[in-house]
Amino acid sequence: MKKQINNPFILALKAHNLTVEIHHHSAYQIVLSNDTPFTSTINGQLFERIHGFLIKPQVPHFCIAEKGSLNVLNIEPYSNVGLELLNRFGPNQDHIVFHSPTEANMFFQTGKDTFDIYTIIDALLLTLPPARYDERVTKIVEYIKANYFQQDITPQTFADMVFLSPSRLAALFKQQTGSSISKYLLWTRLRQVTYLTLSEKGRSLTDIAYDTGFYDLPQLNKYMYQMFGMPPKALKHNSDLIQVY
Repeated sequence: MKKQINNPFILALKAHNLTVEIHHHSAYQIVLSNDTPFTSTINGQLFERIHGFLIKPQVPHFCIAEKGSLNVLNIEPYSNVGLELLNRFGPNQDHIVFHSPTEANMFFQTGKDTFDIYTIIDALLLTLPPARYDERVTKIVEYIKANYFQQDITPQTFADMVFLSPSRLAALFKQQTGSSISKYLLWTRLRQVTYLTLSEKGRSLTDIAYDTGFYDLPQLNKYMYQMFGMPPKALKHNSDLIQVY
């Protein structure tokens, strides 16, 4: 049975023999070769035969991996994971390139040369302080996990559940997760969109949008492109070449 990634602020994909061009994205993106070196243009600069990179949001890139596969991680920038990644950049630095497997694994502190995506994510999460969530935050997280598809969820919905004002709950949630409740809900929905698009290829994107809590396909397109730099139709078009972790 395949291990699941439980952090909703991490969306991990594997792309096989695919050329990927991303111009706009609101997430940190980590791209790692799963087998052979690849070529990428990052913010206009060409890098040949590299093994991976980490880029800040809105940094355009173009990857060619025609003879292998790439692991692609999207991470919400204001989550605790995203804020930890921010601290790894130097002044005026918007990308970090890994020229060898050893460089990548030293950066992620895996303790060994590996591109196993679960090992890398576990190592990244180990750098965070232990999470001890307030029971009210835990209640909100569990509610979103079970009810993300409901379109009528509002900030007041959550506030009524834990007997706090929307503003006090928002402050508590952000303090403990690094991000907002609305972003947590959005990322949960987008993760499910990605899974359904890649695993249920016969379903229409309109149906998937409705079934994951979006008002319509245009709204889904807007957020998918904004967060990850590609619309869901791009995932669907390449569904035989992409898998979700």
